[in-house]
Amino acid sequence: MTVEELVRGPGGDAAPSFSGPWTVVAAKTEGITPGFTVTDSNGRRYVLKFDPLSNPEIATAADVITSKFFHALGYNVPDNYIVEFPREQLVLGEDVRLADALGREQVMTERDISEILLNVPQPRNGRYRGVASLYISGRPLGPFRYYGTRRDDPNDVVPHEHRRDLRGLSVLAAWLGHDDSRSINTLDMLAEESGTQYVKHYLIDFGSTLGSASNGVNSARSGHEYLFSWQPAIVQFFTFGLLVPDWATARYPNLPSVGRFEWQKFDAAGWVPEYRNAAFSNRLPDDEFWAAKQVMAFTDDEIRAIVRAGRYSDPAAEQWIVECLIQRRDKIGRAFFSKVLPFDRFGIQNGSLTYEDLALRHGLIPSQQYASSDNFPRSVRWSQFDNQTEQKTPLPDATGLLLPQQVRQATPGQYFAIELAGADSRKTVSVFLRKQEDGVEVVGIDRAW
Repeated sequence: MTVEELVRGPGGDAAPSFSGPWTVVAAKTEGITPGFTVTDSNGRRYVLKFDPLSNPEIATAADVITSKFFHALGYNVPDNYIVEFPREQLVLGEDVRLADALGREQVMTERDISEILLNVPQPRNGRYRGVASLYISGRPLGPFRYYGTRRDDPNDVVPHEHRRDLRGLSVLAAWLGHDDSRSINTLDMLAEESGTQYVKHYLIDFGSTLGSASNGVNSARSGHEYLFSWQPAIVQFFTFGLLVPDWATARYPNLPSVGRFEWQKFDAAGWVPEYRNAAFSNRLPDDEFWAAKQVMAFTDDEIRAIVRAGRYSDPAAEQWIVECLIQRRDKIGRAFFSKVLPFDRFGIQNGSLTYEDLALRHGLIPSQQYASSDNFPRSVRWSQFDNQTEQKTPLPDATGLLLPQQVRQATPGQYFAIELAGADSRKTVSVFLRKQEDGVEVVGIDRAW
């Protein structure tokens, strides 16, 4: 993706129009933060969300920034926009109902709009700041779960706790501080394309990321312990609370729009969300590698460009988020590239197998030390592969990366495998090849650790 595509996110061309008023068709005063449902002059509907009074910009910036990262990582997310508008931009629709604290409904008035706006940061230069989240098209089916499958979705055949995109999501959530990665912050929609209906899965509501808790700053415990866990509770009980956890010594800058987000105490491998999650708990080293290489693919400049979309008014806040994401990215690479042999991007060129060592590419191993590193391939084993029985027959005379004669002269449709191992013989990568009429192609990769 280009920088422009990264910053644009899932839409980028559907911000609310200022050519006319925004009509309030629903509102809420309860929950984490107040907000409205509005339609613009083009008839498009948005959820309009705000920051807490105590921390202007903390949730709105996080929501926009994190949605763009997850979009780039391949997940379906809402199309979010930072908006600044005057009070006059909001007009009340017909027969809008508002529930009070006891759940009793009453007809909403213009005064109710003004009173709701009293509970959000007051305008600068006469304009309120919020996030306008474009309504997702389709029919809502509710959240998805991180285990099992949807019985009403014929495409949903892999139990969610064994899906790589959900198990690896734990690494991505760790990078962005998405500790509230519960089912409640997901949404399934019945979508339609070319007359065919299907279920489309979304991650939503990212106001509790990047150090934000939506209604204020996040807890310093975030990412280090579950909301409740027996072991730390017992330790604190028997030490009378005198044993200070390491995470409690983290230092944070005095930046109200950032909250508690840092990188020095960040433990990439040990990070946990607030609530236990079946998919996260089932992740394996190859899931972690899959996610880590996506994180490491973001360059410093790309990270800066996406963070800039959060429109922090304080340059120090923007710079701090950028620095944290860069440092946390590199910690993720070091933590998870070391669990497997981080070879990737396999191909066939000039009659030889080619690949790239991602640890070397991203500077986690100095190039001058590569030949003596654990990653340097210590053994190469070729075999003929039976794709039906999954049995391997060794090719004893083949030891290098050049395609053996048996592979070059094979009948189209035959399969072969080459296994690469590093200093630790348990860490291997098996690359499966298929002979074609016009050459040899890579058709599969299997990792062991």
